[in-house]
Amino acid sequence: MRPEPGQVLHFSEDPTLTRFAPHVAATSGTDTPYVWAVDGRNAPSYWFPRQCPRAMAWVRDGTTEADRDRIIGAGCGERVHAIEYAWLPALQNTTLYAYRFAEEAFHHVSSPGAEPHALVATSPVVPLGPPEPVGDLIACHAEAGIQLRLLDNLWSFWDEVIESTVGYSGIRLRNAQSRPGY
Repeated sequence: MRPEPGQVLHFSEDPTLTRFAPHVAATSGTDTPYVWAVDGRNAPSYWFPRQCPRAMAWVRDGTTEADRDRIIGAGCGERVHAIEYAWLPALQNTTLYAYRFAEEAFHHVSSPGAEPHALVATSPVVPLGPPEPVGDLIACHAEAGIQLRLLDNLWSFWDEVIESTVGYSGIRLRNAQSRPGY
């Protein structure tokens, strides 16, 4: 599930939304109210149940061959998404919906020094149409050529990723199991 040209997406488990008003997300690092959306490049980061912790890594300019082979895997594509085994049933059973919006209402936002990861609107927006079921979330990954890696615990993978030359993103990591030994 990716946006058409001139569109951005918002993913939700709620298929009844008709208007999106800016709000301050509980996980936001800012107190500015936004409506959040993503472009086609970042849409795969949201092919998960909302609360599912995930660690994602991808090849980018400057990624070394050694880091690509170590983090992504030799001959394993350009991107890997990792979740914990405990979240597999939710990934298999969650119905996720994509809302489409006109891109013109949004602008890019990112953390200092980070790649742009989302788009935001500061005024209420209305979807271009009804929400679309995303479908089988595992199949979405397979069709996009994205490895989906199941781990007992995300933290050792995450620690390797953030010290490497690959691009990365971690979402809902506060919901991951505790670090081993803590």
